Amino acid sequence: MRRHKRWPLRSLVCSFSSSAAETVTTSTAASATAAFPLKHVTRSNFETTLNDLRSLVKAADFVAIDLEMTGVTSAPWRDSLEFDRYDVRYLKVKDSAEKFAVVQFGVCPFRWDSRTQSFVSYPHNFFVFPRQELTFDPPAHEFLCQTTSMDFLAKYQFDFNTCIHEGISYLSRREEEEASKRLKMLHGEDGIDSSGETEELKLVRLADVLFAARMEKLLNEWRSGLLHGGNASSEFPRISNGSNQSMETVFHHMRPALSLKGFTSHQLRVLNSVLRKHFGDLVYIHSNDKSSSSRDFVVYTDSDSDKENLMKEAKDERKRLAERKIQSAIGFRQVIDLLASEKKLIVGHNCFLDIAHVYSKFVGPLPSTAEKFVASINSHFPYIVDTKILLNVNPMLHQRMKKSSTSLSSAFSSLCPQIEFSSRSSDSFLQQRVNIDVEIDNVRCSNWNAGGKHEAGYDAFMTGCIFAQACNHLGFDFKQHSQLDDFAQNEKLEKYINRLYLSWTRGDIIDLRTGHSNADNWRVSKFKYENIVLIWNFPRKLKARGIKECICKAFGSASVTSVYHVDDSAVFVLFKNSELVWDFLALKRQLESSDGPVSVLHPLSKILEGGNTGAADYEAYKEICSSHVSEVMFSDQAETVGVKSRTRPNAQCETETREENTVTVTHKASDLIDAFLANRVEVETATSN
Repeated sequence: MRRHKRWPLRSLVCSFSSSAAETVTTSTAASATAAFPLKHVTRSNFETTLNDLRSLVKAADFVAIDLEMTGVTSAPWRDSLEFDRYDVRYLKVKDSAEKFAVVQFGVCPFRWDSRTQSFVSYPHNFFVFPRQELTFDPPAHEFLCQTTSMDFLAKYQFDFNTCIHEGISYLSRREEEEASKRLKMLHGEDGIDSSGETEELKLVRLADVLFAARMEKLLNEWRSGLLHGGNASSEFPRISNGSNQSMETVFHHMRPALSLKGFTSHQLRVLNSVLRKHFGDLVYIHSNDKSSSSRDFVVYTDSDSDKENLMKEAKDERKRLAERKIQSAIGFRQVIDLLASEKKLIVGHNCFLDIAHVYSKFVGPLPSTAEKFVASINSHFPYIVDTKILLNVNPMLHQRMKKSSTSLSSAFSSLCPQIEFSSRSSDSFLQQRVNIDVEIDNVRCSNWNAGGKHEAGYDAFMTGCIFAQACNHLGFDFKQHSQLDDFAQNEKLEKYINRLYLSWTRGDIIDLRTGHSNADNWRVSKFKYENIVLIWNFPRKLKARGIKECICKAFGSASVTSVYHVDDSAVFVLFKNSELVWDFLALKRQLESSDGPVSVLHPLSKILEGGNTGAADYEAYKEICSSHVSEVMFSDQAETVGVKSRTRPNAQCETETREENTVTVTHKASDLIDAFLANRVEVETATSN
C-alpha cells in the first residue's frame, strides 16, 4: 500500500520434494529463474480459490493483508500534517478511502507446522475492480487516480489490463442490503405490483398504432389456430420487410407459446398493451434461462387460475435469478466475510488506511467520526496488529530497527535477511529466527533467495514474515504451539493488539477497543489546538516568517510560537495562549470593518491586503476537512465549503456568554489599536525632533 517501498528484484530459487514437484503449475515452477510462488486470483479462478482459502484461513494462526490503491491524497493539503489532530487525521483517511479504489488485495494465511517446526504461508494476490454487475445497481462506481501512485504501480509492472478486465467485482454489505430492497420493490414485495403496466399504454405515434394492429391480427390468427385446429404454424413470417423480428411456436412451462425475437423494449410494451386489452387468455412473459440470457414469450393459458399461476411462476423465476445475481455480485467481499467470521488475528503494516478501505469498500459508508469507526470495525475484526507499531513500541525490536527505517521493505530486510537474501548471518539476533515456507496449490517451497515484484500478495507475505520473526523475539515458544493456541489471546501481544497509527509522522496511535487516541504522547502534546488560528487567502507573497512578523508587531514578540504552511494559500499560527487567539480574531474583524487610516497602517494590513483573507479557529479546519469536496488549494476549499471567518474559537458556548465575551474582546481590540496609534505618534514625534 505504501507508495515508496523498495526492495531488490531477484529471482526465486525453490526446492520441492519429488512427490510435490510433479504437480507444479507454470506459475510455481521450480527453476533457477522462477518467480516468487504467488497465487494470482482473478474472476476466472476466484470460486475455486475461495473454496481452498476457506480451509487455509480456518487453520491459520494469523492472516497478513496488504492493499494497493489508485491513490492516497485527493489534494496536497489532505496529506498528513504535523498539526492534524487525531479526529482531523481520521477525516483525511476517510476522504482517501472513499475516493480511491483498491486494485489489489493481498491475503496471506500463516500456519505453524509442528512437524517441520516452521510457519507455512499461503500468499494470495487478488485483482479487484469495482465493476457494475447488477442491472438495478445505483450509478456505476467512480474513483480517483493519483498520478504518483499510478506511476509507482506501473514502475513495478502492475498489470492494469488484468485488473480492469479480470478483476473481481464486489458489493459491500450496505450495497447488498440496498440491492435486496430494490429487488423486493421490483417484485412487488413492498406492495408494488411490477408484473406489468399499471395503466393502459396510450398509442400516440402512427407507427405504434400500425404495429399494434398488426400484432392483434397475428395473435388472433395464432390463437384461433390453437383453439379451432386451424393453422398454428411453428413460425410466423417476419413482421415487415427488412425486419429481423420473428415469432415461433414453442412450449413454455408446458404451455403453448410464441417465442418473440428481435423486438425492441418499446415494441414489447405495445404488444403487452394489446394482450391486456384484447386477449384475456394470452399473457406476455419475460424470462431468463439458466445462462441468464433474456427471452420473451406470449403464452396461452386455459383459465384465469392458470394465468395467475403462470405469472407467479415467472415472477418467482425472475426473483430467484436476481437473488443469484446479487450473490454472485458480492464477489471479493466473500473473502472479507471469511476473515471476519473466523475472527483470526489480522496483521498489517501501517495499516489504518488499509482497514479504512476494507470498511469503505466491503462494509459500508465510513462513519463520520474516528470513535464511531473504531467501534464498528472492532465488531467486524476484533483482533488487528500493526507491525509498524510493534517495531517501534517494543524496546528490543525498536533497538534492532534503530539504524533503519520501519518501512515494510526495510523491516523485512532487517528482520528477515535469511528470507530475502538466503543469508547465513552470525548476528545472534538473526540466529533466533523462525523458519517460513511458502505453499501454493499443494506445492511447498522452503529454500529460496528473494522476493517478487511489487504486488499486494507479496507485501502481505512480507508483513506476515515480519510479524512471525517479531513474535519469535517476543518469546513465543513455537515448539509448544498447537492449533488450539490463539495468537490473539497471547499475553505477549496484549499491549500491541488493536492499536493503529492514525498518523505515523506524529506518532498518534488510536485504540480500536476504546476509540481513544494517545493525546499525552510527547510528540503530540506540544500542540494546544485552542491556541491555533487558521489563516487563508492572504497575499501569496507573504511566507510564514512574514506572517509571524506582522502578528508579533501587533501582539508582542513572544505572542506567536510558530507558523506552519498548510499550502501556499493557508497557514496555521500557533499562539502562546488561547487569549491571543481571541484577540487576533477580534482585531482582524475590527480592522476589516474600518475604512480609516488605521486599517492601512496597522501591521496586520499586510495579511489582510486584498480584503479576502479568512481566519478561524481549529474547528473550522476540521469542518473543511470533513467536506467531500477536494479543491487543490486550501483557500479554494475553504471558499467552496463556505467556511467564514470566525471571531470565537469555541463555537459551543452559550449565547449569553458569547455576547458578553464578544464585548470584552472588542474592547481588547480597541485597546490594541489605541496602543498602535500611540506608539506611532511617539515614533513620528521622535523623528520630527
